[in-house]
Amino acid sequence: MTVHLVKLCVGADDIDDLVQWQNHMQKTYGKVFHTTRMVPRRVPDLLENGSIYWVIKRQIRVRQVLTDIEEFVDDQGIRRCHLHLNPSLVTTRLQARRPFQGWRYLTPQDAPPDMPTDVEIDDDMPEDMRHELSDMGLL
Repeated sequence: MTVHLVKLCVGADDIDDLVQWQNHMQKTYGKVFHTTRMVPRRVPDLLENGSIYWVIKRQIRVRQVLTDIEEFVDDQGIRRCHLHLNPSLVTTRLQARRPFQGWRYLTPQDAPPDMPTDVEIDDDMPEDMRHELSDMGLL
């Protein structure tokens, strides 16, 4: 049964910050991944079309498909995990989230739907206006 992860995008003020960071990772490592200290227990469910939903400024705003989960031990002997991600970002409807540590599982029923692709959004539109229109169901 598919399950997703939800994770705070610490240090990002908007989606562009996440894009810039991941572009840097792509250039540096040739792939996009996120490193966590905890290893998910539901790996098969996550790799069955699961995504990581990024929380930016207390809202889920975007998701990425999980392509692999790799456990490893770092140079200090600490067990860690790379969450390998499809580099494509999929914008979602906004969904409010309170701050939390680490990551949480997210069922498909509780995940916000993807933003419709047939809606044109002016890139110059202020983000707070975009949020208001989205909250009203107009985006």
